[in-house]
Amino acid sequence: MNEKELLTQYKATGSLAVLGKLYAPYMSLLYGVCYKYLQDAEQSQDAVMQIFEELIPKLRTHEVDNFKSWLHVYTKNYCLMQLRRDKRRPQVDIDDNIIESEQQLNNVEEEKWTEGDYEKLENCLQTLNKEQEQCVRLFYLEQMCYKDIAEKTQLDLNKVKSAIQNGKRNLRICMESNKNGK
Repeated sequence: MNEKELLTQYKATGSLAVLGKLYAPYMSLLYGVCYKYLQDAEQSQDAVMQIFEELIPKLRTHEVDNFKSWLHVYTKNYCLMQLRRDKRRPQVDIDDNIIESEQQLNNVEEEKWTEGDYEKLENCLQTLNKEQEQCVRLFYLEQMCYKDIAEKTQLDLNKVKSAIQNGKRNLRICMESNKNGK
């Protein structure tokens, strides 16, 4: 049977065996097209199989005159859509992230606090206004949530958030100025 007859028979029966006979001679050609665009052997193999799966419903509804050229264009468009989709998805190299995380951990270990640092922190906490000091102590040292702090201090929830944010900023400024003034 020629391609036209195979297409007609597939449309009539939906037989995957008939579709397989139609598709099989072009698999290596399609792999080459996929590899040209995707530049990855495994991804190209997956694409060839995925295209076959997509043809199952499409060929029953689309009118195809020249199967080879239609399949080539379909494959090219499939690959371009894959590339477009992959560009939107951020690529993350796990090895780089592991190395970066290990470096951050090492840096944290190197920056261990001394007794003097804790004294500076306590002194800087005392420079904050009453609300900021109280909210920062409850949030960071006692690890209370905003809602619990608001209930305990009788402050509005937004006021608690603001006091923590401003207190944290003022603490950082105080600690840095004390650090530079060692």
